[in-house]
Amino acid sequence: MASRTVSWLLARSLSSSGPRSALLPRGKKLGLVSRGGIHRYNSTAAAAEEPITPPVTVPHTQLLINGKFVDAASGRTFQTLDPRTGEVIANVAEGDAEDVNRAVAAARKAFDEGPWPRLPAFERQKILLKCADLVDKHNDEIAALETWDNGKPYEQAAKVEVPMFARLFRYYAGWADKIHGLTVPADGPYHVGPALATGNTIVLKTAEQTPLSALYVARLFHEAGLPEGVLNIISGFGPTAGAALASHMDVDKLAFTGSTETGKIVLELGAKSNLKPVTLELGGKSPFIVCEDADVDQAVELAHFALFFNQGQCCCAGSRTFVHEKVYDEFVEKAKARASRRSVGDPFKAGIEQGPQVDSEQFEKILKYIRSGVECGATLETGGERYGSKGYYVQPTVFSNVKDDMLIAKDEIFGPVQSILKFKDLNEVIKRSNATRYGLAAGVFTQNIDTANTLIRALRVGTVWVNTFDIFDAAIPFGGYKMSGHGREKGIYSLSNYLQVKAVVTPLKNPAWL
Repeated sequence: MASRTVSWLLARSLSSSGPRSALLPRGKKLGLVSRGGIHRYNSTAAAAEEPITPPVTVPHTQLLINGKFVDAASGRTFQTLDPRTGEVIANVAEGDAEDVNRAVAAARKAFDEGPWPRLPAFERQKILLKCADLVDKHNDEIAALETWDNGKPYEQAAKVEVPMFARLFRYYAGWADKIHGLTVPADGPYHVGPALATGNTIVLKTAEQTPLSALYVARLFHEAGLPEGVLNIISGFGPTAGAALASHMDVDKLAFTGSTETGKIVLELGAKSNLKPVTLELGGKSPFIVCEDADVDQAVELAHFALFFNQGQCCCAGSRTFVHEKVYDEFVEKAKARASRRSVGDPFKAGIEQGPQVDSEQFEKILKYIRSGVECGATLETGGERYGSKGYYVQPTVFSNVKDDMLIAKDEIFGPVQSILKFKDLNEVIKRSNATRYGLAAGVFTQNIDTANTLIRALRVGTVWVNTFDIFDAAIPFGGYKMSGHGREKGIYSLSNYLQVKAVVTPLKNPAWL
């Protein structure tokens, strides 16, 4: 029940109604989960305006080790920047190998000698439910820190992501069947929730671009009664803190969410140390397939969401939009118009759909890929440049006449760049969709159940969404094939190298299970 609630929460925030997760009988038409809740605002000069002062202060910039906020052993700090301006938000403690040693020792002692693994499941559950209640109570502060540090729209963070975080913890609070020593360098509740619920202790290495919200939430967890040493947080950089954690001999398991290149390093370090198991959720180049029977207006809206959500910074973004030749020209024109209407600007401003990219490195990488697309002969329909003169904003960009061998069709751009490719039949699009080093997710847009069944069985990816996109269920593992990693654990040691189908076929009014 709770897992369905999480899935419905995400769906409702982006559509006019909740999902239903069962295929219709053979021969019936498939319906669409409407994305009507995504507003269409005209672009403004918001990026040129003075940025809105965030409604929050930064309360924690130190490391969290053994229940206490402390400076890095070296005394060093690094700057975390506001992506709206490139200006400094705060100086954060820069952890390294010595700090990792302290954090792992605290986690190991808390596991070997502390009360957390030995508490009855009911007692752990009570603490995790308090954690969720405190996240709810401080929803707006957490969301503001995330927006300030990351650049995502505040409305998205406050109305969707932070509430979903709390609901996930309420779901995981009911788990308590096995105990494994576990320390986890990762980010997000998908790793932390199951690990804590089953009595594990954790060392969390935050992304260097966005450390602030994790430190804030960690303080709430200790306020809820989490024992010292159970959750430790190290902020710092991959080659120092990350490498020290991945290769540490007292770490029993690793979980990493991020790029494929870094995932390879994490896997290698884990193997070379104590051969610890590693869970990886890495990059993707997900196909979004629009079939010839598509309602073009609905397909354009869903494909737009699948690609542009979170500034395109989404591992399973539908970044290869395959469109049947019969509707291709109409789709391109309407996709261009939709992207042109996308509102870009200060993510704290009401109604903004797209904020800045997370940092200057990602900003420059996206612009480089856009230049590559133009140079290779793809048609730039709209966008293609920096938005405004300040911060890391990129115009919503659409390419048509994209070929499979172009970099914009092969590489994970991780930005607001939609590549639209033309196909003739199902056999062709299946072959082309699978001709990639990734295999994380895919979207299928069709009214025909036979077409849907053919594609969901033929696409070699971890998750296939039918007539919807980015709907997640806390009870189901999420992962992929090939270089997209081994699967994020929403269970304990879940492996998800199997076909996971999420087919949302009709809007469901007033779900009875809420």
